[in-house]
This record gives sequence, structure tokens and C-alpha cells, in this order.
Amino acid sequence: MPQPHRPQPRPPADAAPEPTGAEPTDTEPPGAGTYTAPPTDAAPPGAAPARALDGILVADFSRVLAGPLAAATLADLGAEVIKVERPGTGDDTRAWGPPFVADPPSGEEPPSGEEPAPHEGGAPRRGTAAYFDAANRSKRGLALDLGDPDDAAAARELARRADVLIENFRPGSLAKYGLDHTATRAANPGLVHCTITGFGSGAGARLPGYDFVVQAVGGLMSITGEPGGTPLKAGVALVDVLTAKDATTGILAALRHRDRTGQGQLVEVNLLSSLLGSLVNQASGHLATGRDPGPMGNRHPSIAPYETLACRDGQLLAVAVGNDRQFRELARALGAPELAEDARFARNEDRVQNRTDLVKALERRLASDTPHDWTERLTAVSVPCGPVNTVSEALELAQRLGLAPVTPVGEGRIPQVTSPLRLSGTPVTQPFAPPRLDEHGTALRTWLSGPADHPLPPHV
Repeated sequence: MPQPHRPQPRPPADAAPEPTGAEPTDTEPPGAGTYTAPPTDAAPPGAAPARALDGILVADFSRVLAGPLAAATLADLGAEVIKVERPGTGDDTRAWGPPFVADPPSGEEPPSGEEPAPHEGGAPRRGTAAYFDAANRSKRGLALDLGDPDDAAAARELARRADVLIENFRPGSLAKYGLDHTATRAANPGLVHCTITGFGSGAGARLPGYDFVVQAVGGLMSITGEPGGTPLKAGVALVDVLTAKDATTGILAALRHRDRTGQGQLVEVNLLSSLLGSLVNQASGHLATGRDPGPMGNRHPSIAPYETLACRDGQLLAVAVGNDRQFRELARALGAPELAEDARFARNEDRVQNRTDLVKALERRLASDTPHDWTERLTAVSVPCGPVNTVSEALELAQRLGLAPVTPVGEGRIPQVTSPLRLSGTPVTQPFAPPRLDEHGTALRTWLSGPADHPLPPHV
């Protein structure tokens, strides 16, 4: 048997791409089993430190962003993650480009012996969209067609050995493959089964859940943009990202419960509820008044100045004055201490009521210099502010601040944005590159067909 890779991982299914041919159903492998970790001896000096989720195996059956990102976060924390994809095409986001990044030379033929997928216009393209890489670091790749009896059996065995399973299939569609929660719990009572949907498992079960649509129907677009302008989405798939964080929180809570009781459970999250839970003050303002909030551009409905202000040549400075003391410091730094004594601006509620006059007074003085110069001066007196950076400038800022925002994952692979988590005792793992489609399939299928107490083969 192959040599062990990591201590005691268990495969969770995040959200498996739909099988070629059909949606999952109900099949239950008898017997509750858990993956047996390889023996662990005391770590020698200089060995890698323990990770928070060492010994946890996650079966990631999800696709697109919310589920894969949750699984990647668990991998950051030390879990072993197996990403299950449909053969031939894999996760939808492999094709969500440009940009595409060429796969490193492997000496292998394209997955399933196929020719490289054609690029738009018919030219052959080898590689994967950068979008896919953003949410699939540190995973092993396994391609399974759930419509094939042997592959479905392998998927069930993975669920039986896993600690966590993440999936975003349409509610009810996994039953015919024996991968719904009822079947996975019967086979593996300790399994934490996380299901991610667009609109829940009730009346919204049949509705397809895509971030852009949920931003629209969930109210976020109605409060994003300029007053009187076209409603706008956020510049990133924010609802998917928020849902991934909710899923991760739920999974970790369920694992803690299992530590105490030995019992797994079903964790359900949906895009709409994650968005509504993230509307915070906008939702509570509506519940308090019965009025719908509207778009305010970069302005804040309850704080001023808390917006972008024009400096020299119209360049923008983001200013976030959160209390009256900060406003007094701002006024002094602008050479206009009298603004803080003006009855229209002395208190936050006054500034909100007189925002138009306030902005004119501030921009008249800010016009003398650039956002970068004002940032230095205002930061020196503890006024929160900063220029509107591009993505590259934001990464450069984080680098200057010592946050090491980018982590390499191998020659010829796009670097990963570093995990934002910092744990003093169980640091996050050094990530490795996202898998090619079915990259680890041969070794994983051999492992799944062997004794359940055998450890995973080492990752190479």
C-alpha cells in the first residue's frame, strides 16, 4: 500500500459538480467507518508544527466558489481535502476565463486522454482559468462520474471515510447516489455534512443559486451605486465569499460538537440568508423604520464624513471619521479648526444632516494636495483615511506593512493570496497548487478500494 500522507484525514464533500449524466441519488454503503491516520510519533526538532485541523478529511463535492472556498479554508487550517469533479470538464470555473494559466508540464496526457480544450476561436488551450485557482488551493483532485456505478461507489466510500462533506447539489438530487445526508449519516454517524444552496431546502429548493442573481434579489444591488443611478453589483462575488465563511463557521462548530458527542450533523447554508445576515445596519434600519434604504454611492447613511472626497485634480481620498474627536482632528489638520465649532458640523448627527455643505467645505481645503500627501498628514493625527488603490496597489501596501499578502505555490503556478488567518499555536499550512483535473485520481481510487484503516497515500 502507498505510504501515509497526513494524520487522519476524512473526506468531506463541499459541493460536487453534477455527475455526467445525472444528479446524485440515494445509495448507502453499509458500515460506519472513519479514516485511520498513519501513526504519529513525536515531531523531531524542526518538524512542521501541528495544524488546527490535522487529521480531518474533507470530501469537497462542490463547485464554483462558495463551497470550494470553504474547503480551501479548511485546508489552510490543516485538513486534508479531496476535490471531486466530473470527468472531462471538471469544476465550471476551470473554464471561467480569461485569464487562463497553462498547467505545468506533467508528462501526462490531458485528463481522460482528451485533447486540450479549445480556446475561443478554436485554438487549442491547455490550462485552467485563474478563477479556479482562487478557491482550490491545497486539494487533491479526483474525477468521478456519479452516474457510473463504480464511481458512485467510490464517492460513497469517500463519504464513509470523511470527517466533513461539502456539496452544493440541488436539494434531493444526491439521494439516488446514496450521498444525501440521510444516507451519509447512516453510513458514517460522525460525518459533518455541509450543504450549500441558493435559497434553502424549502420553497426555494429548485431555484438555481448564482451570486449575481442573489445580489439582485437579496437587496444588495438596490443599495449599491450612486443615488438615481443603475443598481450595481459588488466588484467581486461577495455573496459567495460570505456564504463560504458562514459554511466554514458552521462546519467548525459541528466538528466541536462532534468532539464532545461523537455525532456529526447536517450544516445548511444558503446564499440568500448569508446575504441578508450581512446587510447588518441596512437591514436593521429597515426593520426599525419600515423604509427601504437606497444607494448612497460611497457615503454612509449614519456617519459623516465617511466617504470619498475629492483632492487635487479630482483624485479621491477615502475618509472614515467615526466620532467627533476625529472630526476635530480633521478640521485642525485642514487648517480650519472652526469647522468643528460650527453648529452644522459639531456632532455626527449634525454632519449627517448637513452633509452637502460639509463636503463642500472639506473638498475646498483638500483640493490643495494629493490623496497620498493628505493620507500622511491625517494618519499622523489618527484620522482614518487612504487613497483609492488598485488591486496591485493594495497588494503592494500589504507587502509594505509586512503582511506577506502573496504566497508562491510552485514554479509556473499562479501565486495564492495568503490566508488572512494567523494562529500562534497552530499556524496555517503552506499551500500547494490547485490540482489538475483528476491529478491524484489513480492513487485515490486505489486507496478507496482498499481497507478503510489504510492511510491516504502521500501527496506528491
